[in-house]
Amino acid sequence: MFTNSTLQRIGCGLVMGAALLAGAMAPAGAAEETPKQGGTLVYASLSGPGTLDPQVAASMVDLEVIHHLYEGLVTIDGSYNTKPLLAREVKVSDDLKTYTFLLRKGVKFHNGKIMTSEDVKATFERYARVSPNKAALDDVESYETPDADTFVIKLKKTNAAFLDVLKTPVYPFVILPAEQKDKPARGIDIIGTGVFKLGQWVKDSHLVIQRFPDYVPDDSADGPDGFAGKRTAYLDAVRFNFVPEANARVAAMQTGEAAFTSTIPPELAARLKGQKQLQEVTVYPYCQQYLIVHSQQAPTDNVKVRQAIREAVHVDDIMKVIGASKKNHSMVYPEGAYYGGKVTDGRYNQNDPQKARELLKEAGYKDTPIVLQTNNNYDYMRDAILVLSEQLKAAGMNVKIDITDWTTNASNLQTGKGNWNVSTTSFCSNPILGPQQWQSMIYNFPHVKDDKVLDDAYATFYKTPDLAGRKAAWLDIEQRVLDEAYMIKVADRGNVQVINTRKVGGFRPYYMNHFWNVWLK
Repeated sequence: MFTNSTLQRIGCGLVMGAALLAGAMAPAGAAEETPKQGGTLVYASLSGPGTLDPQVAASMVDLEVIHHLYEGLVTIDGSYNTKPLLAREVKVSDDLKTYTFLLRKGVKFHNGKIMTSEDVKATFERYARVSPNKAALDDVESYETPDADTFVIKLKKTNAAFLDVLKTPVYPFVILPAEQKDKPARGIDIIGTGVFKLGQWVKDSHLVIQRFPDYVPDDSADGPDGFAGKRTAYLDAVRFNFVPEANARVAAMQTGEAAFTSTIPPELAARLKGQKQLQEVTVYPYCQQYLIVHSQQAPTDNVKVRQAIREAVHVDDIMKVIGASKKNHSMVYPEGAYYGGKVTDGRYNQNDPQKARELLKEAGYKDTPIVLQTNNNYDYMRDAILVLSEQLKAAGMNVKIDITDWTTNASNLQTGKGNWNVSTTSFCSNPILGPQQWQSMIYNFPHVKDDKVLDDAYATFYKTPDLAGRKAAWLDIEQRVLDEAYMIKVADRGNVQVINTRKVGGFRPYYMNHFWNVWLK
């Protein structure tokens, strides 16, 4: 529970309500089924994880596994609100600078060790050293561990959104054993407190997570609620088979080799309609797709070149190749508290190659190659870049396409390496959870440096206790990102999934798939 009355106004409106998932939150099977213990669920996943080190993980294929293995002090519920998980209670000082976490007692790591505040402290210290999101902890003055069950964070200044920062499912603040503190990025032992533990991981083939028999659930809740609440592992294991080809994932569902698959193009999902046991579920909100423009790599280190790319983009044509999607100019959803109406609409879907040519001339562009990097794992990303290449050529740009694997593509996006100018990816938790969730992506992926407008707007956001003031600061942030063409919005994407309801019970669609409280019939 949260005990300070100020939390009601701090958290109010930071996330969207359950109405956004209307029709998507009911179990895929019958509502009154009795759960059964045992068995292995086979999931046809489009790619294996690049890392299971949560502090450096931002890709959905990493995070879908990670959130089965690890847990944080706080997390998100079914409506994306902040809820305790490993903390049983959170106390916040009136000046919003001291956060005290009372830990649940007796929680065990997968190696049998009892979690204490020393593990929590070591986790945060490592995060501040290795995570691309480490700036989220820049305002920490100190960590204190007055006893084994109490962890205190003291901030240098007011942060009205600090708990919402800690609930992030991307670069998550999940707790590791203290012994992992000095391990390098991507070098940890895979040990968490989650309902499943790591079994077998064959990098180019499959990964298995196994039920953790000594898991300590949150008994204060009646059942699961998004990533929060009381989790139960009915399955003995979940096997993630890495199946990058969409046709192969469809075939796995048709033959019964897999009982669940995600990310199926709508035209392929239509092939399954004759098999009544195979239920198609499209989840909104899911992700928003963007073109990421490298602001430190020539020639896109020139804002005029970035803006020319933005002016050339025709969203309608790109949407034809990315599957289930909806137009939306904003970096948040229309139903969310931070949506600013049409205030950013003039930076969206311009489809103006002549304006793009004028901007290139102002930039002094001299036919320097603009490298569009994508991957061969995600069809919609590859196809979006192919469509974009034709749009940019029509605006007079010299375009080169670099197709690699997703692990390399994702690493290059995060590090800025790989000699790319434009890439594409989807952000899933960020538009759902709000400005504090966007911060690391806004700075890290386009590699923004020395932007005082952004810096000042975010400083205002964090020190403003009322929602109206934070919304005004967010609109400044959003407009700056789109004006500078650090990122170019494409569309809101839905996730088309298929589940075998004859085999699987208890599954609840969510923006990130999870398999606690799921069973085989």
